[in-house]
Amino acid sequence: MSIAQLEEQIEKGDFQAVKEILLQNPQLANTNTSHYISPLLLACYYKKQQIANLILEFTDDLTLFEACAVGKFDTASLLIFQNPGSINTYSEDGFTPLGLACYFGHEELARFLVMKGADVNIASKNGFNVFPIHSAVASNNLQISKMLLDAGAYPNVCQKAGMAPLHTAAQLGNIELIILLLEHGAEVNLRMEGGKLPADLAAEKGFNEIAEILREDD
Repeated sequence: MSIAQLEEQIEKGDFQAVKEILLQNPQLANTNTSHYISPLLLACYYKKQQIANLILEFTDDLTLFEACAVGKFDTASLLIFQNPGSINTYSEDGFTPLGLACYFGHEELARFLVMKGADVNIASKNGFNVFPIHSAVASNNLQISKMLLDAGAYPNVCQKAGMAPLHTAAQLGNIELIILLLEHGAEVNLRMEGGKLPADLAAEKGFNEIAEILREDD
């Protein structure tokens, strides 16, 4: 059994096949995939929680990034204690520990990282320019988004294609997130690279009332 086969079954979401592969070759759990990340992180990105939990059983030692992705608070806090300077480092695919905790919705861990000095205003290093606030909003997580903004996260930072947090919240139709962002200074007239406003994205998704509200604030 090879890492390519394991990767394929993770992508398919075939729990039993992943289990059989790992039982035959447990060390594959500790081998990077073709995406230059571990099978555990790959399962997290594909939102295969059951498979991620299975891979955890075969993983020797979690990295800080893996711990933040799966929400292992005790492991992450211990690793930060052992190496405080790692808190603003980057994973192989360019994300910070805070960015991963925010994206996967681990509020307690995200708060801990910020308390320990995680920078809420550094972007990913992978061409996507994703800030923690982008990750939190993309995950529809109001509480983490509020925590980041209260900690000084910039509300108008843009990721790839010029997409600001308000664009994402509008596209998701999440009025609570939209209000939160507006209260913290989000600009309704920010345009993406193609010229679209947050109101345009809301309208495209059928959130016409939200689009009207955003246009009224323009």
